Amino acid sequence: MQVGNARYLKREDLPESIPVFPLTGALLLPGGQLPLNIFEPRYLAMFDAALAGSRLIGMVQPALNETGDNARPQLSAVGCIGRITSFAETGDGRYIVSLTGVCRFRVMEEVGEGHPYRTVRFMPFLTDLSGDEDEGAVDRHELLRVFRAYLDANKLEADWEAVERAGNRTLVNSLSMMSPFGPAEKQALLEAPDLKTRAETLIAITEIVLARGFGDSDTILQ
Repeated sequence: MQVGNARYLKREDLPESIPVFPLTGALLLPGGQLPLNIFEPRYLAMFDAALAGSRLIGMVQPALNETGDNARPQLSAVGCIGRITSFAETGDGRYIVSLTGVCRFRVMEEVGEGHPYRTVRFMPFLTDLSGDEDEGAVDRHELLRVFRAYLDANKLEADWEAVERAGNRTLVNSLSMMSPFGPAEKQALLEAPDLKTRAETLIAITEIVLARGFGDSDTILQ
């Protein structure tokens, strides 16, 4: 997996632990781009440390059944590592950051390292680093049929030339990330064992939403 100026091919290419950013409803997938607006002091410190080190951050949702301390929620079991590939200071104390997905990971244990942000040891999903072996398993025709139906139902438009150029992995992961679904659906898409299953899950969720008569908007998807 080539991400920015770095290549991640095996476990040794990743650190033993990573800082994590718990964010409800956020979905990062391998190869995807996630923009972030950072303003809390603990997360500003986290990104400062990442920029000075590996440039890697773990994006993870709080546990879906979380009922505890909102300041330190339980974490979902699976998240995705992102590399900082774009960074800007705003002049008013914020960072505008873009993370590019590297691979998913399973949280093994939280480790206290004396920082205001949280750090975990993790087990990476090494299959995410291995390339495009399962691209051909995706039912691209069905995926695009449902995507087009969703756009039509909500009066949305898309750049179809870009869609047609995109490979199946890019298409499935990009549509999953931009989908306006809830945290449980986003976590299901993240935890899908392979690209084919993720595509099938995305199709099924979208069809449920369409059957319920979801939304109305005049937005253009980019």
